[in-house]
Amino acid sequence: MKSGNIKGSLILILTALIWGVAFVAQSDGAQHLPPFLFNSLRSLLAAAVLSLFYKITNRKKESFFPKTKKERVLFLKIALLCGTVFTVATNLQQTGFRFYPEGAASEARAGFLTALYVVIVPILSLLLGKRPHPVLFVSVAVTVGGIYLLCLSGGIRGIYAGDLLMLLCAVGFSAHIMVIDRYVSVTGGIRLSVMQFFVAGILSLLLSLLFETASFSDILAAAPQILYLGIVSSAVGYTLQIVGQKYAEPAIASLCMSLESVFAALAGWLIAGNALTPREVLGCMLVFAAILLAQLPEIRQSRKESEIA
Repeated sequence: MKSGNIKGSLILILTALIWGVAFVAQSDGAQHLPPFLFNSLRSLLAAAVLSLFYKITNRKKESFFPKTKKERVLFLKIALLCGTVFTVATNLQQTGFRFYPEGAASEARAGFLTALYVVIVPILSLLLGKRPHPVLFVSVAVTVGGIYLLCLSGGIRGIYAGDLLMLLCAVGFSAHIMVIDRYVSVTGGIRLSVMQFFVAGILSLLLSLLFETASFSDILAAAPQILYLGIVSSAVGYTLQIVGQKYAEPAIASLCMSLESVFAALAGWLIAGNALTPREVLGCMLVFAAILLAQLPEIRQSRKESEIA
């Protein structure tokens, strides 16, 4: 492995660890605040911190918004689209935590089910006319087996409403990844992230005002989780991702970041005390294997490109 890959891998593994612990923070936060308000506060905080980061690192003193009216309109349309999709995905995820009973190892379930976006993205690409690698179909089969052991090994009673919401959340994040992939080159990574968090914060706040009630004491109770998710998970994690991907090859980067699901299970066990049954552990292992399988074509392609270079 090249020295750059080693450096990038270590940074991205740290990123995955930060994001894995975030599942514990989300689970704890769900006990204090309703999902829309919780996501509104964490998203607005993330937007503020990333805005400050952009201002500090913007050595060329470039304007945050494009100069021409046409470019500004396009930028705002892209930000609204990405922010809306992000709002749907994150609120499905946060709502899902409220539908897990105590002791259900919600962090592990959420981590592995959310990480299925790695498998779902190629499937969505298939619907858009792109031919996936045959290994994807093997990955899907392994995923089904893993989900069965993780959620359904005890029959229909073994699956929770939270599991279904996490699966929908994975679809939402898959759509979000595809939208970001299409438009990030137009807007720039940090600027799009700032606007995405801002849009998500405003939309979630509006939904909260319409459908939720919470007291100031509830917000204070969830403050540690909001601070972690807004500053560490969103702002710091996003920055580390950018730095790590600068050094690591795409295939290696995706492998490192997929460890997020493993760290979510470990954090749920070590911090929250939610242990998995042997069947659930096996289910997690199969889901993680499916995630790795789905990335094999990219790894092979990356190696071929390295050999040619």
